[in-house]
Amino acid sequence: MVAGRQEPTDADIRRWRQYLADEQAEAAVYRDLAGRRTGEEREILLALAEAEGRHEAHWRDLLGDRVGAPRSGALRTRVLGLLARRFGSVFVLALAQRAEARSPYDGDADATSAMAADERIHEEVVRGLAARGRQRLSGTFRAAVFGINDGLVSNLALVLGIGATGVPAATILFTGLAGLLAGALSMGAGEYVSVRSQRELLEASTPNPAPRTVLSHLDVAANELTLVYRAQGMSAEDAEEHAREVLRTVAIATGAVDLSRLQAAPAEVDEHEAIGTGMGAAVSSFCFFASGALLPVLPYLFGLTGVVAVLIASVLVGVALLATGAVVGLLSGGPPLKRALRQLLIGLGAAGVTYALGLLFGTTLG
Repeated sequence: MVAGRQEPTDADIRRWRQYLADEQAEAAVYRDLAGRRTGEEREILLALAEAEGRHEAHWRDLLGDRVGAPRSGALRTRVLGLLARRFGSVFVLALAQRAEARSPYDGDADATSAMAADERIHEEVVRGLAARGRQRLSGTFRAAVFGINDGLVSNLALVLGIGATGVPAATILFTGLAGLLAGALSMGAGEYVSVRSQRELLEASTPNPAPRTVLSHLDVAANELTLVYRAQGMSAEDAEEHAREVLRTVAIATGAVDLSRLQAAPAEVDEHEAIGTGMGAAVSSFCFFASGALLPVLPYLFGLTGVVAVLIASVLVGVALLATGAVVGLLSGGPPLKRALRQLLIGLGAAGVTYALGLLFGTTLG
């Protein structure tokens, strides 16, 4: 025990032991994630595990000979470790980001200020790693989320609205299947055109490599290279300085140009990769819209009718909306429950309005 410190209470010892177990579990999560990566990301994750090891040493020092038998970390950390060993995906990093944000050290006098600061920094480090994964899958994932959500809501609204008018169950079934096919084709075609157009716009804005080959022949006095950097967003002073530096490279190397310096601000992430491919977005949209749109039709496919079919369709869609909302929440680093409930309220609210209108038209026509 540290000199001058009061004897710890039983509650203190229990808390320190739990902190020790949590730090051990978190370090294991980062090591497991590092085992599924290479290069810089692996080094960063191993460094995070090393930092958790320093925190573990702090609690061991406080406990001394009271460490006791090994304990399990918090349930969420154990689940996170299981996912890290099996998947190691951006979903796991997003969960780890939320776990770091819940650090209890800020309000604990037995944790050092450095440990509390570490946890804050760890959150930002994991956020950065997760952002790389989010960026890589954002294009296809965006199409998938929009597709399944649109399929769930639009076809449920269609099925409930038509069903509320009092038409036969067979009519509802075929209307739902027609809505599924039409919506999936429309979503797929729309996503393909949207992504292709966006990629073409990016390609039009990407610097042409051809001008780099003429740098050694530029008129140093006129230095039109300055105009290139000003057009890319630099101020006149910065553009002139950067152009002089590039031309100095040309002069020193006697024509061997550092071509990578022509582009003023190289992107950290390939924007084409972030958007995804047109075909990938189209296929994702088609498949996910179709899978979402199928759920409201399932009760009618199995011969159910009336209120029972409406309730089962609504429950199936509600569960799917909760799931997609929670996934979006996890990936965005936000609270999954809040995102899930928001998705549920919006989806069922839209379907409810359509059902009410169907009842109104059914009564009017009757």
